[in-house]
Amino acid sequence: MILLREIIRGNPRAIGQAISLVEDGGAESRRFMKDIRGLRRKAPVVGITGAPGVGKSTLTDRLISHLREHGLKVGVVAIDPTSPFTGGAVLGDRIRMIRHSSDPGVYIRSMASRGHRGGLSKAAADVCEILTAAGMDVILLETVGVGQAEVDVIHVADLVLVVLTPGSGDDIQTFKAGIMEIAGIFVLNKADLAGASALEAQVRSMIELGDSRRPAPLIFRTSAAEGTGIEPLGAEIVKLVRR
Repeated sequence: MILLREIIRGNPRAIGQAISLVEDGGAESRRFMKDIRGLRRKAPVVGITGAPGVGKSTLTDRLISHLREHGLKVGVVAIDPTSPFTGGAVLGDRIRMIRHSSDPGVYIRSMASRGHRGGLSKAAADVCEILTAAGMDVILLETVGVGQAEVDVIHVADLVLVVLTPGSGDDIQTFKAGIMEIAGIFVLNKADLAGASALEAQVRSMIELGDSRRPAPLIFRTSAAEGTGIEPLGAEIVKLVRR
């Protein structure tokens, strides 16, 4: 298949066509994904999730830069709310990633949730597989702003970053039965704000009371807007890629 060959070559236009195909669904899409899965390639998927306003897009942007500095090709799947007027993605803060658009080692696709609940779009997992086939070393999967029950990212991602900010501490108990339980890493973003230490103490307390049979999540403090704290967090992702 010509389209598959072009994807393997990393042709951005072909990648875009394939993503549009799987978003539309249908028999042709299913046949195409069978061919993609036959390649048996695997790149780790890092989910980035959290409530609206915690800085997921800014954090994703910083992580792209860090991973590129380590020579890794980065695919980004960014899920946005669906526009009630066009049916497309409401881009929100995604525009800040535009500086990476001319980098051949980065492919960014914004996708509308299309009413799909769970923080992802229905085709998100297929898109991650397409980007893997295109030679990406790691996929960053940023969810739409989520709440307690929107945990679909755990079914797609190899590692989930749950992003919190000072001031969200009161929500931790509310989230505990859902999104807080899927974290492999807690990212305490906007850590330059008052309340960061109190938030970290709450998260550590919650971890101690959690399931002792699973590895304890790591905690990192960042200020993505200032670019601080990104290096140690990014190092964990590089470690995952090179494992």
